Amino acid sequence: MMTVDLAHEAEESVMKAREKAVRLGALGAVCLFATAQSLDAQRASPMDYARATIAGHQIEVQYGRPSTRGREIFGALVPYGSVWRTGANEATHLRSAVDLVIGDVRVAAGEYTLYTIPDEDGWTLIINSQTGQWGTAYDESEDLVRLPMAVESISEPVEQFTISVREGEDTDGVIVLEWERTRATLAFNVSAE
Repeated sequence: MMTVDLAHEAEESVMKAREKAVRLGALGAVCLFATAQSLDAQRASPMDYARATIAGHQIEVQYGRPSTRGREIFGALVPYGSVWRTGANEATHLRSAVDLVIGDVRVAAGEYTLYTIPDEDGWTLIINSQTGQWGTAYDESEDLVRLPMAVESISEPVEQFTISVREGEDTDGVIVLEWERTRATLAFNVSAE
């Protein structure tokens, strides 16, 4: 619990530094932004972005990247059958400049939070309309949709949790989650309307 509290305090310091930078103008902004970047670099699970242009439209996922650090992840640190923040620290956010069609569901352009429910036989991706919260502040009543993900074992272990957005083979794109020896994917199309 102490580690979570320290990580949360560090994140609050970063956010306060960024807010002050806006108020102080250009020179102050440069100094405070450098401080914020330094604090973010010191986090055990730094923030990152997965960005891609799919069918001419920008799609982005912002997420925290925890590392394995010798721990067993799925079924242990991340329990099976429970909602997971899909990363670390702040909630994982999906931003799309265009409507996405995932399975039979149309997800309007905008910003959403992504959660997952990992399981041994398959995963569920949750697209939630609440944004801006800490990753563990999950509100099920804000769920837009829950979608099944394809899951496979991978031979080469992935030390640091990684999300990518890629062009698809039979679809416009695919969201890929990789960590430890697991890969979970969800295909999507960009809406033509």
